[in-house]
Amino acid sequence: MTTAPEDTYEPERAGRLLRAERDLLIPLLRSAPDEAFAVRTCCPGWTVRHVVAHCATVLTRVVESRYGEGVFSPESNERDIAECADWPNSRVVDELERRMSEVGPIMAAAKGRLDGIALGEWVHAGDVREAWGKPGAYAGAGLTDALPLLGQHSRSPFSAAAPGLAVHADVDGWDEPLVLGATDGRRPPARYIGDAPTLIRICAGRPLTGTRYELAGATEKELGLFD
Repeated sequence: MTTAPEDTYEPERAGRLLRAERDLLIPLLRSAPDEAFAVRTCCPGWTVRHVVAHCATVLTRVVESRYGEGVFSPESNERDIAECADWPNSRVVDELERRMSEVGPIMAAAKGRLDGIALGEWVHAGDVREAWGKPGAYAGAGLTDALPLLGQHSRSPFSAAAPGLAVHADVDGWDEPLVLGATDGRRPPARYIGDAPTLIRICAGRPLTGTRYELAGATEKELGLFD
C-alpha cells in the first residue's frame, strides 16, 4: 500500500508535477513522427498537435503574466493554438519543454491560484498517451502530486464540480481516503471506490469505457472539475 497523499498545501507541488511530467512526455513527443501529431484525441476537435500547442501556450501566458478578460476560455484557447499554427511540431514541443521547466516558481508564488493549470497539463499529457495507445495515461509516479492537487482544485473557486458535494474516494493502493469537494451539510458525502486513473478520468470528463468503479451518492457529471 502507498501512503495517501496528504491534503495539505505544498507550494512546490505544481511545479514538481510539471517537471516530472516534462521528463516523461517530452522524449515521447520528440520520438514521434509528424503524422502522429495529427491523431485525434478525446478532446473534441483536437488532435495531439492541438493539445500540445494548448499546453505550451497556456504555460506561456502564465510565465509572461498575460491574463485578461476571457483568458483560458475555449475561445481564448483556440486563438492561442491558431497563433502557432505555422510552427513546426518540433518548435511547439520546444516551447512546451521550456515553459514546463520555468513555470514552477511562478505557480508557487501564486499560492495555489494556478495549481489547477498544472493539474490540467498533467491530464492533457494523459490525453496524448491515450491517443497514441501508450501505457500510463492518467497514472504513474505523478499521481503522488496529482491526487492532492485534484483534492485541492475540487475545493477551489475555479472548480466546476457540484457545490456542496463532498466525495470520499477510496483509491486502490492508497491507505487513506482522498476527500474531494466540501459538504454544505445538505447532502451526505458521496463515495468513490476504484483506481486512481479512473477517478482522474471522471473528474476530468474523460472517456470511461473499459473502467470499473463504484460511485454512490453522486453522478459522474457532478464530479467534473473542468468546464
